[in-house]
Amino acid sequence: MNFKKSFYTKISTAFLVLVLALGISFAYLGVSSSLMFVDETGQKVNKMLAEDMASHFQPYLMDSIEGDSIISVIKYLNGINPEIDIYLLSSEGTIKWFYPSKDPNAELQISMVNTEPLDEFLDGKMLPIYGDDPLNSDKKKPFSVAPISIMGSKGCYLYVILSGQQFDEAAGMLQNSYILRNTFIGLSLILAVTLVLGLIVFRLLTGRLRHVSETVKSFEQGQLEKRVQVSSNDEVGLLGTSFNQMADTLVENMNEIKKIDTLRRELVANVSHDLRSPLASIQGYLETILQKEPNIKPAERSKYYEIVLRNTRKLGTLIEELFELSKFDAQDVQPEMERVSMAELAQDLVQQFKPLAEKKGIDLKAVLSDEPINLVYADIALMERAISNLIDNALKHTPKGGTVSINSTNENENVSFTISDTGNGIKEENIQRIFDRFYQEDPSRTVGNGVGLGLSIAQKILELHGSKLSVDSSSDKGTSFTFVLSANLNY
Repeated sequence: MNFKKSFYTKISTAFLVLVLALGISFAYLGVSSSLMFVDETGQKVNKMLAEDMASHFQPYLMDSIEGDSIISVIKYLNGINPEIDIYLLSSEGTIKWFYPSKDPNAELQISMVNTEPLDEFLDGKMLPIYGDDPLNSDKKKPFSVAPISIMGSKGCYLYVILSGQQFDEAAGMLQNSYILRNTFIGLSLILAVTLVLGLIVFRLLTGRLRHVSETVKSFEQGQLEKRVQVSSNDEVGLLGTSFNQMADTLVENMNEIKKIDTLRRELVANVSHDLRSPLASIQGYLETILQKEPNIKPAERSKYYEIVLRNTRKLGTLIEELFELSKFDAQDVQPEMERVSMAELAQDLVQQFKPLAEKKGIDLKAVLSDEPINLVYADIALMERAISNLIDNALKHTPKGGTVSINSTNENENVSFTISDTGNGIKEENIQRIFDRFYQEDPSRTVGNGVGLGLSIAQKILELHGSKLSVDSSSDKGTSFTFVLSANLNY
């Protein structure tokens, strides 16, 4: 197995990527949350800072902005919070004057501050709220703000950036502190342990999949007895169970195919024999007639013609049976159901086969009960064909002096039909095979016995009628074939 293409490698790689992404996300959220917590805490603690400072600055903003005096006040107040940058803004946000906390020579990067966050702060919105940092246009920082008048102009702002340049340095120290360092170490250990345990669990889970894969491969290579050992009811267990059922079905189908192939060979052998014998007879007698012409006697010619005709009829019957069976196999026969009296059909067939039975010295009779026989739904032509095959089969296997009887009786609303003979019976080991097409109990195949299609055709016809042909046979009682027909159309 190619390790790079294995399912374990793919799922482990995906898990590793997910764990790393989770770790990076937690680290980012941890740092962001820490800095946001610092901002929120500083903003809440210094929320009133700008308002307190405004009361000190207001006297120096009456006629002009007295920067030196304001700086003096700032230096006096610097002990309150040294990490601040101070701005005086107009009502539109224009910077009138500023004082940086670290570098007095710092230059402004923007000259106007967005006043919308300032108004949100004054309206008491949830903290933290971030505003523009005029010394760093790329950053937003927490602040404190208070309304103030500048040279008689109302609605101006005293804008105090809490995270000044000194605060940035303090935040940088926070990022490099032992708290975050230990947090990252702990998080890394947790992710490493999770990764190792995850890989072990995946290894165990994919091991069961490998077992399924190896079993399937062995089955593919011809080890048809291989099955998956199922030890759970989860998805992998269901997969193994499904494969085992599929494998059993395939083995059964293969055995059935082998059986059909054996029957096919028997068909070829049997049909070849039955075709060859009458054809050889026909050819021989026709050649004899040609050789003896014109000196052949009329009586002798008639005898030869009768033999040729008999063999021709035998060939026709064989071809007709093969064609008929092929139509049943292709499900190309649809019965035309109608109400039928099986008692009358039995009597008609007895009269039809009576001459043949008398010729063989066999007593053929219909045994009917005293009570009226129920009418059943059947295709009368197909049913006549099926019963004719059963009667013909019985006459073939009943010796001279024997009896073949047809019995029709009511079975509740249905009708039971039985064809019995007093022949030699069927060997117990052969009973299960007599309905197999082309099967003959006597492999010696005496001339005139056919190719064993009669019972197969009868069984197919009865299946179309929702019935099944059963057999009961013993060496001392002969053989009986029985089937039941329904008096209802929906069988």
